[in-house]
Amino acid sequence: MKTKPVLSASDVKTILAAAEQHAGEHKWAVTISVVDDGGHVLGLARMDGAAPISAHISPAKARTAALGRRESKGYEDTINQGRFSFLSVPLLDGMLEGGVPVVVQGQVVGAVGVSGVKSSEDVEIARAGIAALKL
Repeated sequence: MKTKPVLSASDVKTILAAAEQHAGEHKWAVTISVVDDGGHVLGLARMDGAAPISAHISPAKARTAALGRRESKGYEDTINQGRFSFLSVPLLDGMLEGGVPVVVQGQVVGAVGVSGVKSSEDVEIARAGIAALKL
């Protein structure tokens, strides 16, 4: 039987707090989601002023990164380069930049998705949250 690392409730709180702090320092109103490796939501924080739709987009981006085992931007790039059939991929409805996998010991254990500002800024926030784990 193989064993694998998993995100704990404490890890989720650490990610959310660090990501919220980073967003707050820039005055970015966003929603931040953390999911496990199966794309199931472990935590979500919708900051004051974040658009209601961001509460749907954020976990979708995280789920896409977790299930795909790569940043969600890869799917967006594939679609933008003309492979429109990717829009029919099952279970992936967040194929936009802003989902970043959490990798521990070479294994994806979950992902962070952010929505509410420019996609590159969403990624910056997600990476700030992940960095707080000091992996």
